[in-house]
Amino acid sequence: MRVVLAEDLFLLRDGLVRLLEAHDFQIAAAVDNGPGLSRALADLKPDVAVVDVRLPPSFTDEGLQCALQARREQPGLPVLVLSQHVEQLYARELLADGKGGVGYLLKDRVFDAEQFVDAVRRVAAGGTAMDPQVIQQLLAQHGGHNSPLERLTPREVEVIELMAQGRSNAAIAERLVVTERAVAKHTSNIFTKLGLPPSDDDNRRVLAVLAYLER
Repeated sequence: MRVVLAEDLFLLRDGLVRLLEAHDFQIAAAVDNGPGLSRALADLKPDVAVVDVRLPPSFTDEGLQCALQARREQPGLPVLVLSQHVEQLYARELLADGKGGVGYLLKDRVFDAEQFVDAVRRVAAGGTAMDPQVIQQLLAQHGGHNSPLERLTPREVEVIELMAQGRSNAAIAERLVVTERAVAKHTSNIFTKLGLPPSDDDNRRVLAVLAYLER
């Protein structure tokens, strides 16, 4: 699996390269600035991009803007954002096309290698990997009338938030201390309330998460 990595801090960038290579990823490019990221994404067309939000030269939202432009030019390009900050506007824009293949992790909340590597693989496969704090901030803007928050039960909200993190039914059941059958029932109810017709179950999970975060 070919990865383009963008991180301006040398030690962190080198550490990520070594970590990903140790888990059988191929680093197509590791860059430290926005223009370099844009060129790498356009020329190399990787399987997934791992992108810091704030890159030179602007140190504002350069990395995220490059990722958004790349997804406009290559629809569905998997992008995992790795940042110290939640940029709500651009996080929502990443989700807006409804194609999946999106992750947003906070650097200081990635606690082990397996968690990070699993997130990269999930995003590359077209899934989602969202930090709970990112989800909470995105949902904070959507608590009004006619939002999904109004249609889902409190337990269904817990389930879909865990789905957004990329957890399987078994992992959700373990976290909530319920049976997998109960989780399956909740996910079925979520699909129905969000108006998602029967289809491939993995695809419906992604669509449910995206619909929930976007409405």
